[in-house]
Amino acid sequence: MIKGLYETHLFVENLERSIEFYTNKMELKQCRFNNQRRTAFFWIGEDKKFMLGLWEKPKEQIDVRHYAFECDPDWILNESVNFLKSRNIKYWNFLNNKTDGPMVFVWMPAISIYFNDPDGHELEFIGVLDGESKSDEEKRVVTYEEWLTIKEE
Repeated sequence: MIKGLYETHLFVENLERSIEFYTNKMELKQCRFNNQRRTAFFWIGEDKKFMLGLWEKPKEQIDVRHYAFECDPDWILNESVNFLKSRNIKYWNFLNNKTDGPMVFVWMPAISIYFNDPDGHELEFIGVLDGESKSDEEKRVVTYEEWLTIKEE
């Protein structure tokens, strides 16, 4: 019955600032703008497949959300950090080891890197990796290199 998640919506404080971020920094294609309702919509990936809606609201009505963009795992591993750096977007992982590369969630498994939009929404690039999920609670988040060893266990 359910095939996937088609769209998600976020409240933003300044619609023009968010349009600039999602158009120019994230390279999403804007597909609709309504100045009267103060909304903007973007295709994510292929047109008409997935959509992001932005709604301008007063700051006190904005609740910070999290969502993830599905990406090719190789792109995340080899290019995502440079993509974010080149756009002056701060990013992070959950490794707590002072590395700035992507991390792997071993329970999925998936490779990931986090960053914020101008309103503080937590965004993520994520790509599902080949291999079996691992349930090791001590190593729930590891470097990609560690994942290569763990997946062989």
